[in-house]
Amino acid sequence: MAKASEAFVQAGDREVRVSSPERVIYEATADTPEVTKLMVAQYFADAGEGLMRALRDRPTALERWPSGVREGFTLATGPQDKDAEAFYQKRIAKGAPDWVESVEITFPSGRKAREICPTEIAVPVWCAHMGTLTFHPWPVRSADVDHPDELRIDLDPQPGTTFADVVRVALVARELFADLGVRAFVKTSGNRGVHVFARIRPEWEFPDVRHAAIAFGRELEKRDDGVTTAWWKEERGERIFVDYNQNTRDRTIASAYSLRPLPGAPVSTPVTWEELAGLSDARALNLFTVPERMADGDPWAEIDDVAHDLTPLLELWEADPRELNYPPDHPKMPGEPPRVQPSKKVAEHWDADGNRVEP
Repeated sequence: MAKASEAFVQAGDREVRVSSPERVIYEATADTPEVTKLMVAQYFADAGEGLMRALRDRPTALERWPSGVREGFTLATGPQDKDAEAFYQKRIAKGAPDWVESVEITFPSGRKAREICPTEIAVPVWCAHMGTLTFHPWPVRSADVDHPDELRIDLDPQPGTTFADVVRVALVARELFADLGVRAFVKTSGNRGVHVFARIRPEWEFPDVRHAAIAFGRELEKRDDGVTTAWWKEERGERIFVDYNQNTRDRTIASAYSLRPLPGAPVSTPVTWEELAGLSDARALNLFTVPERMADGDPWAEIDDVAHDLTPLLELWEADPRELNYPPDHPKMPGEPPRVQPSKKVAEHWDADGNRVEP
C-alpha cells in the first residue's frame, strides 16, 4: 500500500505535519489560482502574531471543510444536516497533540465541553491539517470563561443593501464609539459584512455585554436610518442589521485573519478606518494578498492596549431596557418577546412576558 503523502510546516518552534498537502481546498477563479491544503497551513503560519492576537487563550470552535470548498457544498448547523460536507467542531478532537490545550466552557443548555484554546501558532496550523478554514473564538479568555473581554458589533447587510452601505454604517459606529470614549477596531467579515470590536474589562457577564450591544445598536439606529436591530428578517427591510446576539454565550464571529469558505479564499481582514473608507471590494483581501499587508504591520496591533468600561452603554440600556429575542438554541429568557414571527403571531396566544398561553 502506498504511503499517504504528507508535508511539514514550520510554525514557531514546532514542525507541524500536514496530511494530503496537495489536496485542492479552493478551486482557481478568474482572479486567484487554486489553493491547496498545504497553502492553507502555510498561510496560518505566516499570519503568525496577527492570528494569535485574535485566538490566544480563547476557547475556539473550528469550522472544518475537510473536502475543500466547492459549489453546492454545505455547512452543518444541526443534526438535520448529517449529509453536509463541512461542520463546526466545538470539542477538542481525540488524538490531538499534547501541546494543543483546551478549556472547559458551558453551553446555553448547561452542558459542558472542553474546547480548543490556542496558545501558540502551531495550533491553528495543526487545525489546518484537520481541514479547518475558519476559527470562531469566544469573546473570553481561558482564565475566566464567563466574563467577556470584548464587545463585538456585527454589521450584517440585508438584501437590497451594498458593501458601501455597510462601510457607511461602520464609520458612523466609529463616531459613536468615539463619543463613548472607546477606541474601536474594524475588520472585513471576509464576505459582505463588517465587524467592529472593542476590548472591555472582563467585569460583566454575557447578558450584560449583550445588553450593551443592543443599546449600541439602538443608538446607531438614531444616527442612521439605514440601521436596524430587528431580530426577525421580515422586519429588517433594506437596512444593515446590528446582530447583537453575537455577544451571547456560544455565539461567535469568524476571527481576524480567518479564511472564509468562499471562492477566491477571502480573509476576514483587519483594516484601518481610513482603509475601510476607501474599500470597495473586500474580496481583494484574500490568502494571496493579506500576507503582504501583514509584512507592513497589523492594523490591530494595539487592540489589547486598552480595556474599556462598559458602564456608559449599560446606562443607555437601563434607560430603555426593552429585551430582544435570543437565538433559538437558548432557553427562554425573562422579558424576551415571543419567539414567533410577527406576521404569524396571534396576540391572544401570548402573555405580557412573551410566554405561550394555550387557548
